[in-house]
Amino acid sequence: MSLLGQAVVAIWNDVAPEGREQFYEWHNHEHMPERLSIPGFLRGRRYRAVDAAVEYFTLYEAEDAAVLTGPHYLERLNSPTPATRTVIPQYFRNMMRGVCGVRLSAGVGMGGAIATLRFGVQPERDAALERHLAALLAETAKAPMVAGTHLCVADAAGSTIQTAERKSHGAAVPDWLIMIEGVTPESVDAACDALLAGGLRRAGASEGIVRGLYQLEICLTKPWTPSARPRESGDPEPRQERTGFPLSRE
Repeated sequence: MSLLGQAVVAIWNDVAPEGREQFYEWHNHEHMPERLSIPGFLRGRRYRAVDAAVEYFTLYEAEDAAVLTGPHYLERLNSPTPATRTVIPQYFRNMMRGVCGVRLSAGVGMGGAIATLRFGVQPERDAALERHLAALLAETAKAPMVAGTHLCVADAAGSTIQTAERKSHGAAVPDWLIMIEGVTPESVDAACDALLAGGLRRAGASEGIVRGLYQLEICLTKPWTPSARPRESGDPEPRQERTGFPLSRE
């Protein structure tokens, strides 16, 4: 699979112009590293819109759903730092946040561009739609310029636990989420066009599919986490790696 774990936190938000510099300082140097220090969090990425209604998309990958409703993460959500208490309520706009289970992840890795498709499902069409997408996304992942395709479904209860941080933003919650990532925005956009031409609505998706195209700004990775399982003989030594590569924008 292309994603590192079985669960994700997916966040979309705008940032007020007057808070842009403070947002980058906080998100790059405090907030994302803090999240990656939580046991079970494996990778965090932030993207900026190429063609999307909401400017930023942030994705955290976790070992499994239990990590995202467990005590370590909830402790952070209930004890936000002073900067978090300032930046989110003062500068975040149009926020949507979903704690999601990964239903499918195919491909070879992470791409520099990503498309997100948010949508609901017609009544009693969940199973049919998932079967349809399993075949379609697996095939899409084989395209030369595509790095990965993913299907995630939000846990409404897990997404709306009333922590101190949630009370500060009251974000909306998505339903189903498709992500296609690849080498360039153009290649991802083309793969998205092909996917939508494959009859997503006929297979059970509801009206109002929300599409966004984003380019990577920064990625922090923790490839090994001690919460996964006890070390065994022959396991590599634990290590933590963070890589950040902001993209220049003309």
